Amino acid sequence: MAIIMAVAAVQCLPPAARRTIVFPHSEWCYAGVRLATESNNNNSPSSISISRRNGRTSTSSRHAVVCAAARRSSTTTTTTTKTASCALLGDAAAAVDEGRGGIAGMSVVVTRERGKNGKLIKALETLGIQCVEVPLIEHRTGPDLPKLVHILREVEFGWIVVTSPEAAAVFLDAWKDAGFPKARIAVVGTGTGQVFDNIQEGRDQLQVAFTPSKANAKVLAAELPKHDERDSQVLYPASLKASNDLETGLTERGFSVMRLNSYSTESVQGLDDDLVATAALAPVATFASPTAVKAWVELVAGTRRWDGAAACIGSTSAVAAQKAGLKKIFYPESPGLDGWVDSIVDALKSQI
Repeated sequence: MAIIMAVAAVQCLPPAARRTIVFPHSEWCYAGVRLATESNNNNSPSSISISRRNGRTSTSSRHAVVCAAARRSSTTTTTTTKTASCALLGDAAAAVDEGRGGIAGMSVVVTRERGKNGKLIKALETLGIQCVEVPLIEHRTGPDLPKLVHILREVEFGWIVVTSPEAAAVFLDAWKDAGFPKARIAVVGTGTGQVFDNIQEGRDQLQVAFTPSKANAKVLAAELPKHDERDSQVLYPASLKASNDLETGLTERGFSVMRLNSYSTESVQGLDDDLVATAALAPVATFASPTAVKAWVELVAGTRRWDGAAACIGSTSAVAAQKAGLKKIFYPESPGLDGWVDSIVDALKSQI
């Protein structure tokens, strides 16, 4: 049975209508047009997919999908379709936004270091959420960075444990300076692991060999494999601000841990007044570190009486938000981009 995709109708949709539209009547066929994160120059969809389940379109909450409808004809043996009008799609947009909890067009503050917010911004903009970039942290060289290069040259460890994308980037620079020594890596989660994906030079010397079942330091410490004496020697290139949870947990299991504070995460010293005013209007702010929480309270929430919701990447930032006095806090059980986006959506819904 042929289905004619009503792609042309997509161009008539306002941004707020770009959501999953489901027509409940059984006579309707559904054609889904997935909008890729990046459109081409004329803003038309760059890929098409159809997903059906029990007679209804089924789409991922991570992607904006525009569904056009085509009605079956019962008068001929060949299926014909009638492209849904822009008016029909526009009328359905309100129902779609209601299904999303009315979050289309709402704004969220993203607070990672400048240049590190891209993936989150793309994921949120795909859902129609507007992002205000307010970098609240900056990374600086840690006191043990020179020692890290020397240690990598001289000592072979059973495990090198990396617990953030920034730690991964700092480690890789030191590893290259050390001459690409053999290294077996344990990463705290997939986001950190992705930093190692694009290695070209020296790739055969480095193996990402372990990721815990849950992306946090305590679980990593509890699950890191230890098969022999060699495994028990661990190098931990860390942030100066990181807690002792990882080395404490590993030491209790009999590992020998060398922690080197190779970088530090610091609050920015100040923000432009106009940017602060804009940020304070947002109903939700996102946090990926306790340092970002601290900077937000000092530079924005504490000066503008902000009463929004905090959407944290994981429990560590959430605990920091609670200690800082923020009242509405959302975070995923398992840290990561997908769970973080879900928490941001929940936080936005709580502010409607």
